[in-house]
Parts: sequence; C-alpha cells; structure tokens
Amino acid sequence: MPQFDFRTTRRKVRGFTLLELIVATSILSILSVMALPLARVTIQREKERQLRLALWEMRDAIDRYKNQADSGFFQTKVDSVNYPPDLETLVKGVEIRGGVKFRYLRSIPIDPMTNSQEWGLRSNQDDPDSDSWGGQGVFDVYTKSPGTALDGTKYKDW
Repeated sequence: MPQFDFRTTRRKVRGFTLLELIVATSILSILSVMALPLARVTIQREKERQLRLALWEMRDAIDRYKNQADSGFFQTKVDSVNYPPDLETLVKGVEIRGGVKFRYLRSIPIDPMTNSQEWGLRSNQDDPDSDSWGGQGVFDVYTKSPGTALDGTKYKDW
C-alpha cells in the first residue's frame, strides 16, 4: 500500500497570517490618529479664509455705498455720515440717479465661525473696542465669535 505524503499533495496557500494583519492594522491606526489633528487645523484654516472673504466682501460693499453717497448719487440720513443704515440696505439696494436700483451685496454672508448671518456692527461714532452698535450708519462689521485664530488673534478683531 502506497504511503500518502502530505508535503507533496498540499497546495501552497497564499494569504496573510494573523500577525501580518495585526501589524498592518496597527500601522493604519497610528497613521489615522496622527492625521486627525492635521484635518482639524485644515478645517479651521478654511473657516478663517471664509471669514476673511466675508468680511472683505461686506466692507467693500460698505465702502462702495459710502463713495456713491458722497458723490451725491442718492440721499442718506444726516447723522449716518453717508454710511448704510444696516446690512440689509446693501442687499435690497438703493435707487440712484436715473431711477436705477443699485445693489451692493447679493446676500448677507454667513459667518463661518457662528454659522449665522448676524454680524457685529460699528458706526463711526462708536469706540473701536465697543461691542455695542450706536445705531447710526454701519461703518464696520466684525464676527461675534469669541474664538481665537490660528495666529493667536481674536476673530472679532479682524
């Protein structure tokens, strides 16, 4: 009777051993944990970029409104010093000479730090460090977020 030899009949099985799978999983876990803080910083940096863009857009609209008011294209309140009465006026627009309605903003941007359209407002009569708006024309806008930027400055000081 012939003897059965397992070494010659056994096929070569390909695959990973349990030890190889544990080592690969451990390496992937360590890399994932290291990437998480980088992802958070990237998200915060993007929000800061969006905040700078929104502030620039609104301040540019305020400046264009003031320049046209100073040039006499339309009338403003006497105590406003030719600044817009609120941000909504920049969206609704004003009728300038010739009956043309001119809009300065398509919409009030959303503050990426607070996820709202509520912005802090300052008039030119307000103290630069004040958090309250005197109600005169809108001279400047700022975020109401109490957070600190990656560069160490406060968002509301931008």
